[in-house]
Amino acid sequence: MCLQNLREAAARAHFEVVAYCFMPDHLHLLVQTGDGADLVGFVRLFKQESGYAYRQTTGDPEVLWQKSYYDHVLRREEDLHDAARYLWGNPVRAGLVESARDYP
Repeated sequence: MCLQNLREAAARAHFEVVAYCFMPDHLHLLVQTGDGADLVGFVRLFKQESGYAYRQTTGDPEVLWQKSYYDHVLRREEDLHDAARYLWGNPVRAGLVESARDYP
């Protein structure tokens, strides 16, 4: 459900989802877009729509997402593929799986 909301919000906000990793208590997300894109608006849209869908589906009144988030802009010297590999390695570092390929 959240993945579908992520894809829809990214399309509407003109972001490309390069990589993602839903962890048990947070989300790692690597996106790409052009200059002047509204990251705050994209994140807000995704959180609102996925949170609403979650509450409607589960009946759980709790808030799905924290109000804040941490972002980091990749610089030219940083490699997009390295960032994606690091992101996908989070379940291994958290001890959830032995190989990143084993994590859904």
